Amino acid sequence: MASAEGQRAGEPVMWVTGGGPGSVPDLPGSFQPSWLSPDQVAAAVGRNGGERPLIGGVVSEETLWACTMCGACMDQCPVFIEHVPKIAEMRRHLVLDESRMPRQAEAALRAIENVSNPYGISHQKRADWAIGLDVPRIGDKPDAEYLYWVGCAVSYDERARSIATSLVSILQVAGVDFAILGVEERCTGDPARRIGNEYLFQERAKQNIEVLAGHGVRRIITSCPHCFNTFANEYPDLGGHYEVIHHTELIDRLITSGRIVLERPIEETVTYHDSCYLGRWNDIFAPPRDILERIPGMRVVEMKRSRREGMCCGAGGGRMWMEEPQPRVNHRRVDQAIETEATRVVTACPFCRTMFDEGIAARGAQERVAVDDIAVYVARSMRPAGAGDPSAASPQTLG
Repeated sequence: MASAEGQRAGEPVMWVTGGGPGSVPDLPGSFQPSWLSPDQVAAAVGRNGGERPLIGGVVSEETLWACTMCGACMDQCPVFIEHVPKIAEMRRHLVLDESRMPRQAEAALRAIENVSNPYGISHQKRADWAIGLDVPRIGDKPDAEYLYWVGCAVSYDERARSIATSLVSILQVAGVDFAILGVEERCTGDPARRIGNEYLFQERAKQNIEVLAGHGVRRIITSCPHCFNTFANEYPDLGGHYEVIHHTELIDRLITSGRIVLERPIEETVTYHDSCYLGRWNDIFAPPRDILERIPGMRVVEMKRSRREGMCCGAGGGRMWMEEPQPRVNHRRVDQAIETEATRVVTACPFCRTMFDEGIAARGAQERVAVDDIAVYVARSMRPAGAGDPSAASPQTLG
């Protein structure tokens, strides 16, 4: 169901991936409702011994896997139906009871189980991004004020590593007392829970809670909204209670308190993309925008779909590790960014950054717009440690 405003604007606020059974080509992006044709229902009843099954008889299996779990359906629903928890439960049934799931999702789950990350890269490489950066490990600095939880994407995605290196630079200049787990860090289990393997999620969560308890960790910085949401809203159910702060919130505080100074101009027009798990799920909308407004030379414009009605990048709900049919969600979101005539897109989630990267390339728009995380822009504008007169700063362009 699309909101009235979304229909007037020519596209639904919420979005699911691709076409498939039950899709409606006349709606933008082949917006896919969950209804089935009478013939499909009759076939499902026949296969189920005369009873109409929920999955395949009421809602198609393809629809369940198309969901990005962005939460827009729940946010827009006038009768407060909680669609996402129901979809998650049906996925759990398919995965745990019937072992039915997309092939790529199965590979991601197997990787989380075997090497503690959905990318399938050796666990021993988890902290390679920090080589040469003088980043302390929690074992060597047990009284650190904050633990920086790096996350799988930032640890293993070569392009996303700039998020961690930029954030570390910011923390060091600001004098923030922090450390990382290094190879002791493992996937939070978020992708496993979204895909439907609740057992694997709880196994990973309990292991992480035990490691964090062993180091006495109470305050956690994350640069991934999915990790943030998991620590803040899901680990408490399993006994893990922490003060969790997303890096946009912390950077905003550091700027406000004067611990970092943004002085090097960045002469760009930028548009900020709201991560679903930072914005809609956790109501963090202001800090990223407040940061961008303070960067000298930067002009901020909004996409038509922003804040609570922002469109998903397409990577949520475990879909980061699943093939997506056309038209792709991230391609449409890139189109919306291009419409603003911004030269840069700013993200606050490594998955969103990856989806914009792919979408910009697919649209052949590399000469018109580029994307990076907000921490990268802040690090480039920030006064370096020990710098002199800020009036000597010259404008920067982003390469």
